[in-house]
Amino acid sequence: MEDKTVFRALADPTRRRLLDLLFERDGRTLTELESGLPMTRFGVMKHLRLLEEAGLITTRKVGREKLHYLNPVPIQLISDRWINKYSAVRASALADLKIALEGENNMATDVKPKLVYQIIIKSPQERVWEAITTPEFTARYYYGSTLKTDLTVGSPFTYYMPNGSPIVEGEVIASEPPNRLVHTYHSLWPPMNEDAPTTVTWELESMSAGVTKVTVVHEEFQGETPTYKGLQSGGWAWILSNMKTLLETGESMPQG
Repeated sequence: MEDKTVFRALADPTRRRLLDLLFERDGRTLTELESGLPMTRFGVMKHLRLLEEAGLITTRKVGREKLHYLNPVPIQLISDRWINKYSAVRASALADLKIALEGENNMATDVKPKLVYQIIIKSPQERVWEAITTPEFTARYYYGSTLKTDLTVGSPFTYYMPNGSPIVEGEVIASEPPNRLVHTYHSLWPPMNEDAPTTVTWELESMSAGVTKVTVVHEEFQGETPTYKGLQSGGWAWILSNMKTLLETGESMPQG
C-alpha cells in the first residue's frame, strides 16, 4: 500500500474516529460503528471502504455479520520508513496511533479479543509460504527466532531463540500449502507463559503474478491477556512488516 493512500485515509477526522473506535474494541459491526458517529449509515460505509482500501482495517464475515478490525501494519511500515530514520528509539505503531487519536483501551470484558492483520507483499505465493514456514527465513524477520516444524497435522510448531531455547511453542492444526496454515501459539516468555494457548491462522492469496495477500488471524485469547497486549502493541505489526521488507528488498529491518 502506498504511503500517500494511508496518509490520505488518516487525514480525515471521521476516519480517525473509526480507527479510534476499533482500537477501543476490535471486531465491530457496521451498526456498532454507526452508533458512535453522527452521520448516516451510508456515510460510515463510505469511510470504512476508504480505510479498507488503504489497508488500515480488515473485515471478516462471521455468519451474517461483517466484522471490522484495525490493521496496524501500514502504520508500522510508515513508522519504520519515516520515523525510525530520525529517531534512536523505534516508536510502536499502535502506541503512536493511540496517542494521535487520544484513545483509550476500553475493550468490553465479555467479548474475547481477536487480532486480524492483512498485508500485500510483492512476492510469489510459494515464496511467502516459504518465508512463513522455514527457519532460514524466520531467523531474519521473526526477532531472530528459527521455526522448527514438519507441517504435518499434530506436529510441533516451535520457534527457538538464537541460543537454542524455545520461545513460542505450538501444534499444527491445519496445513494446506501454499494457501493456509493453522497452529496453536503459546509464548514461553514471562508473563505470557502463564496464558492459555491461542490459535493463529495464516491465509495466503495470490493477487496477481508475483503479488500475494497475507491475512493473519490470531484468536481465542482469554481476555486482554499479556500475550494479547504484547502482540497488539506492535508484535504482529513488526513481524509482518519485517517479513514484507525482507521479501521485497532482500534485507530485514534493524530491530529497535
